Amino acid sequence: MSDDARPLLLVLPGSEHLGNDLAATLGAEIGRLALRAFPDGETYVRLDTAPDGRSVILLCSLHEPDRRLVPLLLVAATARDLGARRVGLVAPYLAYMRQDARFRSGEGVSSRYVGRLLSSAIDWLVTVDPHLHRHRSLDEVYAVPATAVTAAPAIAAWLRREVRAPFLVGPDGESAQWVRAVASAADAPFVVLDKVRHGDRAVDVSVPRIDGWRDRTPVLVDDIISTATTMAETVRQLRGAGLPPPICIGVHAVFAADAERVLRDAGAGRVVTCDTIAHPTNAIDVSALLAPVLRGHLG
Repeated sequence: MSDDARPLLLVLPGSEHLGNDLAATLGAEIGRLALRAFPDGETYVRLDTAPDGRSVILLCSLHEPDRRLVPLLLVAATARDLGARRVGLVAPYLAYMRQDARFRSGEGVSSRYVGRLLSSAIDWLVTVDPHLHRHRSLDEVYAVPATAVTAAPAIAAWLRREVRAPFLVGPDGESAQWVRAVASAADAPFVVLDKVRHGDRAVDVSVPRIDGWRDRTPVLVDDIISTATTMAETVRQLRGAGLPPPICIGVHAVFAADAERVLRDAGAGRVVTCDTIAHPTNAIDVSALLAPVLRGHLG
């Protein structure tokens, strides 16, 4: 395949750890991209690999989204302006999905607004385990073909390799979809706890009877580890019930402020994440899950 026929992969800052594996799997060329800030803070973009007539893939995990969205939009517009045939986005972590309803008068529903903004810049989207709670699918948010890949098979494979007799725990109802999928793939028992939130960093968690699982290793699973408040409280409850130090697994390593330390101080035995966001806790690779879906979008 000639270079001009190969997909062009443009890797934005913060996603370099996934670029080489994705390019090799897809047979894509990693393009040369210059991004820098002008003295006034505006973003400068230059594509040193011509996108003319090619399918362009933008790889950009959208943690810390307010500083990543503008460069992403400018790169997408530049690629299209320079003749790209199609421009797609791989966002292993997709931000602005939590505010999916108007909870108080006057609030904005930012998931829909950002969905419209990105849909105006790209032709398709692939992401990993977006926070779909009140939205039933990405189609309710995005006006372009959008595919959500689940990390459950990769997490289950890691558990089968690394943990003897795991017992999966979902720290709250919103984690149920991930815990159920991972438990099924790993052939492990699971339970989902009830949570009462009193603020951004104050929660109560109810732990059911666990006598039947004392011979297993507790494994907490959730989609996003952000403040880690709920997960840390769950760790404390499990330790208080006499269980061994739990393993904490998150799909997305957001880790706001000192969240990782909070988990370890609560008594977590190990903290593990997928590599949707580069972080020292990354132990589970998702690139192999993305490739088949990307081929479908590339045609």
